[in-house]
Amino acid sequence: MEKEKNLHRLQCSYTCLDESFEIGKETYKGQQYSHIYFARLNLMRTLLHSLVSNWKPFSPVRPVLELEEGKECVIIGTLYKHMKLKPRVLDEYSKERSVVPLVKPHNFTHSDDYLVLEDEKGRVKLGGNFISPSVYATGVVVALHGKESGAGDFLVLDVLEAGLPPQIDRPLKSSEDKYVVLVSGLSIGSSNSNPLQFQLLIDHITGHLGDEMEQGIASQIVHVVIAGNSIEIPAGLINGQNLASKDLSRIAEPIKELDIMLNQIAAGLPLDIMPGPNDPSNFALPQQPLHRCLFPGSSAYNTFRSCSNPHCFELDNVRFLGTSGQNVDDLDKYSEAKDKLEFMERTLRWRHLAPTAPNTLGCYPFTDKDPFFIDSCPNVYFIGNQNKYETRIIKGSEGQLVRLICVPKFNETGVAVVLNLKDLECHALSFGTQLSS
Repeated sequence: MEKEKNLHRLQCSYTCLDESFEIGKETYKGQQYSHIYFARLNLMRTLLHSLVSNWKPFSPVRPVLELEEGKECVIIGTLYKHMKLKPRVLDEYSKERSVVPLVKPHNFTHSDDYLVLEDEKGRVKLGGNFISPSVYATGVVVALHGKESGAGDFLVLDVLEAGLPPQIDRPLKSSEDKYVVLVSGLSIGSSNSNPLQFQLLIDHITGHLGDEMEQGIASQIVHVVIAGNSIEIPAGLINGQNLASKDLSRIAEPIKELDIMLNQIAAGLPLDIMPGPNDPSNFALPQQPLHRCLFPGSSAYNTFRSCSNPHCFELDNVRFLGTSGQNVDDLDKYSEAKDKLEFMERTLRWRHLAPTAPNTLGCYPFTDKDPFFIDSCPNVYFIGNQNKYETRIIKGSEGQLVRLICVPKFNETGVAVVLNLKDLECHALSFGTQLSS
């Protein structure tokens, strides 16, 4: 008889870097959002100032109010995008709201949109064809080279973005394969939820599926990340009214089912769960970790970690940065790109995870910091709850390499993403079930 082979799951070091996303001792005292914009501008201005000397060494940097007609200079400030189709709260009460039809309800860009740059003292409308309003969104901080025109606009001749942040050198390539599984949009409790599909993924991860070769691959999976929208509570139940006891149990059912599923993963390997827009967490970014009392079974394991959204961590010194998708989905509404990966690349080059917050994306009104500023370049940058799986590697001017990943909604696609820590190669893992009627 052939001797049975014992498989041992590989291990990797883990460091959580979510401190900046913790609201913690912050207290809301009625403050407005100007503070977070000032914090962002001060951070970025210092950074852009250091780059301007090499970019335009003979052009002075001037505040907006000190522009002189016809004289070339550099101005640094926050972009504001004036949008004709942008929804406004007052439109709901306007009798004339039907005058401007929403041609593209998923995207509010229009050919008449224009950009304005503002600093603490003033603002100026931007002109010329060099800077395209469709590419940028409100909240991005840039340096612009140009001159004031006779009409009072600033004619843009060149644009300087912050570029990819510096990246910590990756460790020497390991000789062994170690895999990380990224999954999002489980939507347990939705009308089209397929528990069997998720159970197949769990069985694969935990090594209960397939032959010895499959189990050997499963033993190399060292970490699982669930990037938001794990449950879906029926919309009709939460309407601000007091709930009957039977409705309360219906709300709790998806969470109980999720806990049973996660229990199986946490018993075998480390697991991070991030909140998403549909999960029982605060709405505004950064979303705080889902409370451990929601997971009485899974949270008993020290391998189970409830994390914030955005989420930053390191596995074997490979840095990951990810969100549940709100930052890029919002950019998709107010600017244009050929795909979601291009939006992701822009956020890295602008050094800001969520430039549209707080303008069109809800966020906490921080007073002395902007937690979405990206000061260190990740090796892997992922966003959850997308329509399809997409990935590519981008390169920075200083040799930075970043693997971008769009993690699809598992409930709709049956696709999870597997990344190899050794070389950052990744592939889709697809599960399908067909139940005969």
